[in-house]
Amino acid sequence: MAGSGTEKDGTASEEEGHLNNSLGSPDQETPLRLTVPFCGHIKGGMRPGRKIIVMGMVDLHPESFWISLTCGESEDPPADVAIELRATFTDKHVLRNACVSGEWGEEESTIPYFPFIPDQPFRIEIHCEHQRLRVLVDGHQLFDFYHRVQSLSAIDTIKISGNLSLTKLG
Repeated sequence: MAGSGTEKDGTASEEEGHLNNSLGSPDQETPLRLTVPFCGHIKGGMRPGRKIIVMGMVDLHPESFWISLTCGESEDPPADVAIELRATFTDKHVLRNACVSGEWGEEESTIPYFPFIPDQPFRIEIHCEHQRLRVLVDGHQLFDFYHRVQSLSAIDTIKISGNLSLTKLG
């Protein structure tokens, strides 16, 4: 993948090699740009032991943002969504759901706390395990989401949109 892997101040991160080996632009020809909305390719798909890191900054007056891990980018028919994590600021929820074969499942919303603060940075880690995705925010476990998409390697796309800016992906 051709990507910048740079921090906000323009200096290269120590994990640049890791970034270049795990995420790329969907067509693999254009450089990875951390602009929102964002769509990137997860090389080799998900598998137990793989971790996705999303670092960014919440907007000053946010309504919501969402991060989706999907099985490709297809719109028609729509790609399966392994997880859609949606942070909503008016009610301080982190909602998550999955869509398999065009059918959305039961939405989950229970969290121990709401971790996102307007105009503040965050670090989300999505750890893929055999039975579930374990999601941590700023080093604290927020929730587990049990797999509804059975083929983990098919989960090969990350999409990010909403009221945030991205500083780093890995």
